[in-house]
Amino acid sequence: MKKEDYHFSYEVYDSINDLTGQDALLLSEARKVTASAYAPYSNFNVGAVAELENGEIVKGTNQENASYPVGLCAERSLLASAASLFPNVAINTMAISYNNVNGQSNRPISPCGMCRQSLVEYEERVNKPIRLIMSGQEGKVIVVEKADALLPFSFRSEDLK
Repeated sequence: MKKEDYHFSYEVYDSINDLTGQDALLLSEARKVTASAYAPYSNFNVGAVAELENGEIVKGTNQENASYPVGLCAERSLLASAASLFPNVAINTMAISYNNVNGQSNRPISPCGMCRQSLVEYEERVNKPIRLIMSGQEGKVIVVEKADALLPFSFRSEDLK
């Protein structure tokens, strides 16, 4: 038996005020776009905003459905829009925020497993990492240099060959 470790580094900021201008702008927009989410069942509104390599800004929100498996997370909503509107254009940075209508929104949360897999596939497709900025409506901010770091044992296209 051989034991191995997996480690990755990330940055933690006390607030949006500690971010650079563009990062603060993306996070501010992600916080605002949560208002456009359709989340009547969970009341957990999620927004994602990305800056693409070509300078375009794309937004996504979670879209719930009474048949729960039919819903779509904000991150995957954004990825689908980006891929449709700007095929094969890499995403430089994606900011993700949420507004928990029934509680607090003051700590960072990370993408769900399905979104992590989708983010890794997008990175693989365009051959560039996606930097993630994660925060609630206020409070600490976490920055991860590549989405791949959140899913070290991802299923990849090469596994199907």
